[in-house]
Amino acid sequence: MKPYVISNVGITLDGKLATVNNDSRISCEEDLIRVHKIRAKVDGIMVGIGTVLKDDPRLTVHKIKSDRNPVRIVVDSKLRVPLNARVLNSDAKTIIATTEDLDEEKQKKIKILKERGIDIVMCGEEKVDLRKLMNVLYKKGIKTILLEGGGTLNWGMFKEGLVDEVSVYIAPKIFGGKNAPTYVDGEGFKSEEESVKLELKNFYRLGEGIVLEFKVIKP
Repeated sequence: MKPYVISNVGITLDGKLATVNNDSRISCEEDLIRVHKIRAKVDGIMVGIGTVLKDDPRLTVHKIKSDRNPVRIVVDSKLRVPLNARVLNSDAKTIIATTEDLDEEKQKKIKILKERGIDIVMCGEEKVDLRKLMNVLYKKGIKTILLEGGGTLNWGMFKEGLVDEVSVYIAPKIFGGKNAPTYVDGEGFKSEEESVKLELKNFYRLGEGIVLEFKVIKP
């Protein structure tokens, strides 16, 4: 068993998450509220360490009134999370997923994080095994996850067939740049047959952009 995973993203019309200088101002205020409404309904929010290092997000519900925050899940194979990262604050519970490869420095950092109440999940050797992680999270009572990852984590989740639903806000902007981050990066599928297939379920205008909602077609 695994959690139901909703991949949400705000992108430009050319599929970028940010400019080449990491300016990620894409979503309008209406879209931010939409995202926080989803956050308020799910059990967990998941990001990769790249998002934490670049944006230092809180990953809480603060654009709308809510009496709960979902569990924050950070996929961090090398345990690079800064000890002063906002995702480690006491506003909500946090789970750090890392690998079973432990050197002395990593063990010391795990000890510090655990003392601060951070839940450490170890699965995988060189990088986090996402399939195993989903199973562990489900057993911890996390039945729904909002995936707000960058291109690397998104690729891993789609590649492993772990995403169930996709929600995309498209802003009327063009960022360009071959090195600018995109919604899904990674090595990419080699053929159309291997690609993830989607079924459009809904679409609507929101603020200055448009929202598309898809169901992932399972093979």
